[in-house]
Amino acid sequence: MTGSSDHVVSAPHPAGVAPADTPANVPQTPPEPPAYRRLGFDREKYIELQSKHIQARRDQIGGKLYLEMGGKLFDDLHASRVLPGFTPDNKIAMLEKLKDETEILVCFNAKDLERNKVRADLGITYEDDVLRLVDVFRERGFLVEHVVVTQLEESNHRAIAFLERLERLGMKVARHRIIPGYPQDTRRIVSEDGFGRNEYSETSRDLVVVTAPGPGSGKLATCLSQVFHDHARGIRSGYAKFETFPIWNLPLEHPVNVAYEAATADLDDINLLDPFHLAAYGEQVTSYNRDVEVFPLLAALLEKLTGASPYKSPTDMGVNMAGHAIVDDAACRAASEQEVIRRYYKAVVAEAIAGDDDEVSERIALVMSRLGLSSADRPVVDAALAVQARTGEPGSALQLADGTLITGKTSPLLGCSAAMVLNALKHLAGIEDEATLLSPAAIEPITEVKVRHLGSSNPRLHTDEVLIALSVSAATDERARRALDRLGELNGCDVHTTTILGSVDEGIFRSLGMLVTSEPVFQKKGLYRKR
Repeated sequence: MTGSSDHVVSAPHPAGVAPADTPANVPQTPPEPPAYRRLGFDREKYIELQSKHIQARRDQIGGKLYLEMGGKLFDDLHASRVLPGFTPDNKIAMLEKLKDETEILVCFNAKDLERNKVRADLGITYEDDVLRLVDVFRERGFLVEHVVVTQLEESNHRAIAFLERLERLGMKVARHRIIPGYPQDTRRIVSEDGFGRNEYSETSRDLVVVTAPGPGSGKLATCLSQVFHDHARGIRSGYAKFETFPIWNLPLEHPVNVAYEAATADLDDINLLDPFHLAAYGEQVTSYNRDVEVFPLLAALLEKLTGASPYKSPTDMGVNMAGHAIVDDAACRAASEQEVIRRYYKAVVAEAIAGDDDEVSERIALVMSRLGLSSADRPVVDAALAVQARTGEPGSALQLADGTLITGKTSPLLGCSAAMVLNALKHLAGIEDEATLLSPAAIEPITEVKVRHLGSSNPRLHTDEVLIALSVSAATDERARRALDRLGELNGCDVHTTTILGSVDEGIFRSLGMLVTSEPVFQKKGLYRKR
């Protein structure tokens, strides 16, 4: 046992000879760096363009501006995956230029709390994410006092309990009810029997950014309700939308826009050409169904309150400048195609765990077919499956930034994910395959404690246990220290496993910034799943 269960790379073997068990379908020539790992997006240009454009919209509207923030405000991980160079905090960095004039309002849909909806990228519930967002924004120096719950009903006991908790924590909470006929019945909606029934959030800044844990949270309705109540109080206010996706000045079938459809497949969103923009300007631009459906309401509200709408189309109401900051279109296309495949695997795994039908994954499969994609376009998939075919046990594969493929197989002491990480660190540190990073003498006591004293039925080390053991070894072993020093280089690497990951390995990969997919197969059969 060398602490390395399998090590297949698509680059020359360190000794100049490929390992004997290298599968034939993994090339032994120097790899090409994946196109999606190139810089495709100019972060600084985007921040500068976006902040100036928002200020120009404020000047156009005058008074208070409610800015609906589509997507994630603080940690837009989807954008960072499809636009290489877009960092998860890009939006908040842009808003920091306007911090002293900005207030953040967080809203959430009561139904999301009732069904215990989870942010897949962070693995936490929407309920916890509301609290996390408030803390994160405050740590950045933003004013956050108000929370709005949308579509609240008396039967939403979990949501009501959470609102009471928020109030005890000192937050100002507004309750918005379901409005019959929304968004079609504009006469009722824009009345005391519609928005008039909603509680009002008395904000204090002139730029109010409305954000939420995820899509479908009611951000637009919250903004429009606030404008309605401002008007009743004689306060001049308006609305604009900061929606990163779909990117209006990219073609409808551009992979960046198609990846957004895959990301929102559970909401049944679809991209489409903005018919209002085409009618008003004779120009084809990309929008999506929910914005198009609700635009008549927005126009009716603004016309009723101010006498005229400043917008002729859903595209007009947006302030997104992301398309102007793309500097390598091919890199963004490639990154978006990879994201679509990842979304497909995420959907089939979620369906397998929940025992659901394949409705969402089938939608994403159709999106993949539109782009001419298959699982073979994700190199780590075939590499992991080849390990399983050869060994008869679960396998895994990882692709480094330079295109090198690293695999791991299951052994009596290590799971395939832990073995893969060790192999990757050895390769990055230039340590020969045969070298021992973790000896059996170091691993066996840990497995004994797990099985004999902690009640685990799986003696193999998880990834976190391997990294802890490696950290201990690094104090006295120079090779272990060199390997551990390369851990940061796993960020952004694609990974595939042939079985569904346990919660521990899944959490470690997420913390390391690795982009993981899995086959929708459980390692063990059974009805009860403890992940």
